[in-house]
Amino acid sequence: MTSKSKSSAQKLTMIVVLLLILVVGTLWALTAGTYDISAEETYHILRTKLMGGSEEELSKLHTVIIWTIRTPRVLLAIITGVAFALSGAAYQACFRNPLVEPYILGVSAGAAFGAALGIMFPTIIRSMQLSAFGFAILAVALSYAISKTRGRAPVITLVISGVVIGSLFSAMVSLLKYLAPDAQLREITFWMMGGFYYATWKDVILTAPFVAVVFAIIFLTSWKLNILSMGDEEARTLGVHPERYRLLYILSTTLVTALCVSQVGIVAWVGLMAPHAARMIFGADNSYVVPAGALLGALFILLCDTMARTIASSEIPIGILTSVVGAPFLIYLLRSKGKTLYG
Repeated sequence: MTSKSKSSAQKLTMIVVLLLILVVGTLWALTAGTYDISAEETYHILRTKLMGGSEEELSKLHTVIIWTIRTPRVLLAIITGVAFALSGAAYQACFRNPLVEPYILGVSAGAAFGAALGIMFPTIIRSMQLSAFGFAILAVALSYAISKTRGRAPVITLVISGVVIGSLFSAMVSLLKYLAPDAQLREITFWMMGGFYYATWKDVILTAPFVAVVFAIIFLTSWKLNILSMGDEEARTLGVHPERYRLLYILSTTLVTALCVSQVGIVAWVGLMAPHAARMIFGADNSYVVPAGALLGALFILLCDTMARTIASSEIPIGILTSVVGAPFLIYLLRSKGKTLYG
């Protein structure tokens, strides 16, 4: 066995270990909470629901807590972590910049404006989630359209236009918050801090297929991400159309990011941290960064969400916890690893 194949085997083993840790973490998250439900009872409830069987022996209260409340919440947290990590990995490769994430093109600001509109005008906008999703997509579309010149969207122009559009939507959110009555102002502020309080099976069923398809697209074409990260001229030389693939990655990852944000609010740092952590462990090859980053993103959000609902008497918005962990992580990254990793 060559050193290269041995290294690949080690990386695959580490990815399998991460997957096992995620499975164990999922079981732990299902049992953690205000109501003390044992792992054995949790297993029986899940087995009965998934494989069939008599529910007469199960506690109705515990069945509702595990199956109706905790399971969709835990699954949506995992799906959201995967979506944000995928988006971060794709953006960082496309933009050749380790500090970008999906929010750089205005996804979060657009979604926040859409959600604020839905909260302010519920009789006109019936679905706050749909409004958040629509404006998130609109923000990215505007950023891309503004940056496009002579059939191309240069990276630096795209980033600048994203910052401008994000700033514009943030200003409009501030205006809505200024005009909103106290109750709606609290609701807008609470939504912007993120949370999985209202997760349902419907959310899981709606989101999971999109995230699975985008994961398959990015993972199966991860070698093209490696080429894009080398630069546009190098990509053309190697037969890869940089504009076409960059648009594919931006559209697909923006779609799942906007979908998740519209359901759980703004959860920052995951798209930045998870790919970085994967890159520090597995190197720069996106064939490993993509699956490993997805697993790390899922683990991170799962851990933060479980902490958010267990460490205090009232639930803490998850966006606070991810920011508390994310800011020191970025400082550590910049101070200790930035030169080594990025020159």
